Amino acid sequence: MSKNPFPTAPVQAVKAGSVRFGGKAPLALIAGPCVIESRDMVLDLAARLVALAKKENIPLVFKASYDKANRTSVRSFRGPGLAKGLEILAEIKAKYQVPILTDVHQVSEVGPAAEVADILQLPAFLCRQTDLVVALGESCRVINIKKGQFLAPWDLRHVIEKVESTGNKKILLTERGVSFGYNNLVADMRSLLILREFGYPVIFDATHSVQLPGGREAGTGGDGKWVPYLSRAAVAAGCDALFWETHRNPPDAKSDKDNALPLKSMGPLWRQCRRIDDELA
Repeated sequence: MSKNPFPTAPVQAVKAGSVRFGGKAPLALIAGPCVIESRDMVLDLAARLVALAKKENIPLVFKASYDKANRTSVRSFRGPGLAKGLEILAEIKAKYQVPILTDVHQVSEVGPAAEVADILQLPAFLCRQTDLVVALGESCRVINIKKGQFLAPWDLRHVIEKVESTGNKKILLTERGVSFGYNNLVADMRSLLILREFGYPVIFDATHSVQLPGGREAGTGGDGKWVPYLSRAAVAAGCDALFWETHRNPPDAKSDKDNALPLKSMGPLWRQCRRIDDELA
């Protein structure tokens, strides 16, 4: 193991369930489907991810959305909704003893979601909604702030301050690409280093970073072939965790099918990323 001659800024560790982010903790992974398509589908995927995590010694947080409120079309699939979705996520948490992350879109959802999820996620498009940000902070759960596609990395300090105003400093910061012209995002690796200067663990969302927002006639497109390259680059830049949306058969996924990482690809890619992280330790 070699010592990194170009160390990134130190960050305080944040713990969610059994998984630690930042500090001297190993590279962590947040993974799961974009949305709960059905109970059977998401339990099956959770079982496979947990098995992979045990095999590869991956610090895993399982993620899934109970409602995809931000969809291009009114005809787009949104998920089972708050009550049913949280019931399914609670079942996964109890059965597989894995921490849960889910995104929250309204203040009224914060309380129920906090009863189940270890990490509450502030969606990128809603990161400036003060009432929602403050309510999330007051939940006392770990808060994953997804940087808006419209924000420079240094502008995230205002969102961080809103959460900190509640006394909650259990914060994760996620880079998921920035708008670059029409229907395109780019991932600036400098952003990971800038975000790390705030003192909180930084996550790179590789699958959302290759989205093409509104790139389909009635939906969001993407180019998933870039996910492995960006993931390796982000680990080399010094991120504390990766965020991968995955599916057993991405072309059949009801959301983000163009950028979801195939489940069968996760093991080999994780091993590559872990080796890079070990080299920088």
